[in-house]
Amino acid sequence: MTRRNIELVLLCVAAPIVVLLFAMLAINQGQSLNANTLGAPIGIFVAFVIAHVAVRRFAPGADPAILPIAFALSGIGIAFITRLAPYAEKSNIALNQVMWLFLGVACMVVVLVLFRNLEKIANYKYTLMIVGFVLLLSPLIPVLGQEINGSRIWIGIPGVFSFQPGEIAKITIVLFLAGYLAQNREMLSVFTWRVGPFNLPDIRTLLPLLLMWVVALLIVVFEKDLGSALVFFFVFLIMLYVATGKKFYLVVGLVLIAIGGVGAYLEFTHVQTRVDIWLDPFADTQNRGYQLVQSLYSFADGDLFGVGVGRGLAGGGNGLPPIPVAESDFIFTIIGEEIGLLGAAGVLLLFLCFAIRGFVTAARAKNDVSSFVAVGLTSIIVLQAFIIVGGVTRLIPLTGLTLPFISQGGSSLLASFIIVGFLLRCGDEGTGVGTEMASATTSLHANSVLGRVSLGKRLTHGMIIFSAMFALLVANLTLIMVVQADYYQNMPGNNHTLAKEANTERGTISTYDGVVLAQSVRQDDGTYERVYPAGDLASHVVGYASQQYGTSGIEAAENDTLKGQSNFASWTDVLNSFAGISTPGNDVTLTLNSKIQQAAQDALSGYSGACVVLDPDTGAVLGMASAPTYNAADFEALLQKAAENPDSGDSTLLNRATQALYAPGSTFKIVTLSAALEDDVAKEDTVYSSPGTMEIGNAPVTNFNKNDYGDITLARAMELSSNTVFGQLGIQLDAERLVAAAAKYGFNQDLDFELPVSTSLMPEPAEMTEWETAWAAAGEPVGNHKSPAGPQATVLEMALVGSAIANDGAIMDPYLVEGIYNASGERSYTASPGKFLQAVSKETANRVKTVMEGVVKNGTGTAAAIEGVSVAGKTGTAEKPDGNDSWFVGLAPADNPRVVVAINLEHAQEGTGTERAQNVLKTALQVQGLL
Repeated sequence: MTRRNIELVLLCVAAPIVVLLFAMLAINQGQSLNANTLGAPIGIFVAFVIAHVAVRRFAPGADPAILPIAFALSGIGIAFITRLAPYAEKSNIALNQVMWLFLGVACMVVVLVLFRNLEKIANYKYTLMIVGFVLLLSPLIPVLGQEINGSRIWIGIPGVFSFQPGEIAKITIVLFLAGYLAQNREMLSVFTWRVGPFNLPDIRTLLPLLLMWVVALLIVVFEKDLGSALVFFFVFLIMLYVATGKKFYLVVGLVLIAIGGVGAYLEFTHVQTRVDIWLDPFADTQNRGYQLVQSLYSFADGDLFGVGVGRGLAGGGNGLPPIPVAESDFIFTIIGEEIGLLGAAGVLLLFLCFAIRGFVTAARAKNDVSSFVAVGLTSIIVLQAFIIVGGVTRLIPLTGLTLPFISQGGSSLLASFIIVGFLLRCGDEGTGVGTEMASATTSLHANSVLGRVSLGKRLTHGMIIFSAMFALLVANLTLIMVVQADYYQNMPGNNHTLAKEANTERGTISTYDGVVLAQSVRQDDGTYERVYPAGDLASHVVGYASQQYGTSGIEAAENDTLKGQSNFASWTDVLNSFAGISTPGNDVTLTLNSKIQQAAQDALSGYSGACVVLDPDTGAVLGMASAPTYNAADFEALLQKAAENPDSGDSTLLNRATQALYAPGSTFKIVTLSAALEDDVAKEDTVYSSPGTMEIGNAPVTNFNKNDYGDITLARAMELSSNTVFGQLGIQLDAERLVAAAAKYGFNQDLDFELPVSTSLMPEPAEMTEWETAWAAAGEPVGNHKSPAGPQATVLEMALVGSAIANDGAIMDPYLVEGIYNASGERSYTASPGKFLQAVSKETANRVKTVMEGVVKNGTGTAAAIEGVSVAGKTGTAEKPDGNDSWFVGLAPADNPRVVVAINLEHAQEGTGTERAQNVLKTALQVQGLL
């Protein structure tokens, strides 16, 4: 096939891609597919077919891929500009862009007709230089220049017409540089100044580099256009390297850029602002960092396949405005969000293909001028694409450039097609290696085979650099859109997530016996409001879901599930999720029983504290209460109050069952007794002296109210809760064995649980004194050292201690979610009990349980007795200067425990916890049909 036939085939390959984008957009906007909705892509294709005919006539030897790539990129651009039209300030931006595209294609053909021999450019190089610099700096003229969005890069009549002369200036300066470098490349390649072992260029040789550096700084300082300055200087640097092969120029150029960048940052606020936004856009998400933050949110939403053309929030929708200037500066953000990582990477691949074909054209060019023109113009397109995509993905600071062929903007599109025209002309002048070797060109800048080989190596180096740059862009996109997507989507201030959730029916949360704790109710405007019909029932467990304050509790733990984004019950659910089709979220059923939960909450009435009810066989949480509690519907008022008065000390929203650490008091004696029996340190009938006060470790250990019990057995000491006996037992065990025993129950261990859990604490054994060890064995933390005093325990932890005794020494993983169902009632998840720890042997657990039965029958826990059911338990009083805490850990029926209760009431009289726990145990047994 000839080059032109290949070009036509590639145009036909690209056409369905462009048409498909417009078709998807029309469908998502509820339009039918007809001549009106598909007229734009058809018209664009016709324009490129006409351009193809012109190329066939005026440049038959041109590269066959450049025109199809330009067609694909500009078609993608107009499709997304059309998608933005309803939200843009000027709704005719899509039509204007199509008109500019037609004009650009026409200018491309004009270039092919008028510029038949690029080598003649060398005769007008200084004229081109003057024209280029005049165009580049013309916006600084007060009568002509306009400042838009902080940059003075426009000329025209405000409100009527505007144009960026810098876009054309880049082309004319590249043409000048091509002529200059072709004429002076030998001079620029010879370094005559010798410094030690190095040959360096003299100052006259460095003058062009310094001049371009100064011009770039002028652009930054006066036009506030950091992007154009970078493109301008780096294009010159690339052309200089290709012309001379001297890496020294690259080093000096990079040093000059670094010096200029640091100086500009130190002296100019607009540069400081761009860098500060890049370093931390979240420091000011509503003002300076707004565009970049919104861009990151949108990319995170895109994932692999995108949300669908027309469905993204970067371009406006779901009540959110589009990103400011989305149609120009941030159009790649919309592409990434709506067609995903694969689509965005495909667009970047098209730019990389453009770079490859441009450099291939440079390698084939028959003279230096054409080769350097191809290198320079290709670099303009590629560098602009890298800089703008790097900016909107936070790889580098934002610069405000347009994405070639794609961004809205007539001057940018016009310049891009003029560049295509010159590249096609350069390709048409290509001679091929065979012809090169047959005879050298006799023009002003004759090429040799050796020169062609050297040129090829330099172009290869340049292509490797471009490839690495675009690989870095794709890697950064992958990081944002896949690896860090959840992080960005779950940010409290992510208005994209909040807007989507407001329009999505979140799944319900209910108890095991069917009481709805949270549900979403549709409002008149189509959004959904989260309501909590059970009032304060399990409010700390359920948590809240708020557009302003984020999520907590089960609402946070099962957030993706409730939104329908995980725990899929069928392949239909999976496909709907990947396709971006909104479906109701999944329903979550908890292990809580509403009657047991209410009994647990009633037990806390009048006190601060917590109560946890477990099924010891499975680890299922049957009840979990915290006081003070709150009506779940009032959470926003409480959060606002806390935000306004951070020092108020209000802890209403704190889940004391899992997040508050308490001294467990004598309930910890369960751990101490089991350790002694397990290690055969003592037996139930071992006799100890139990005076009211005893000195251990040169300091006193006292019984409650300093009661003197005389000589008693260890079992009786448990029933009477003798601190002096358990202090002696702790010394017999020693600190190391006591801490190790506590660890087997879960102290100093991270617990995998749906809600946030504070780790229950024990000290480092080596830091514990005898006195501290004695008090620790009795459940009182008194140490003062680097490691925390201990024991300190959550109420959940003490419920797990009781569960170990109830379940033959094994602690099951506690869990709150029993099952998950989709909107059709199909079950996608069923809880499966798992073992957390083996605290003690079955024999030891049963021996401790027998002793605990005595606590309820004959000791301090008689208030927990239930007629007709044997109850085992342990009371506790954590003594504090400002008032004691009242504990109880109980299990029933003692012969085959089915329920474990742990309760702690702050600042309560001795025995109050035991009395309140009795009713919780009774309710749980009634629910289970055991009473």
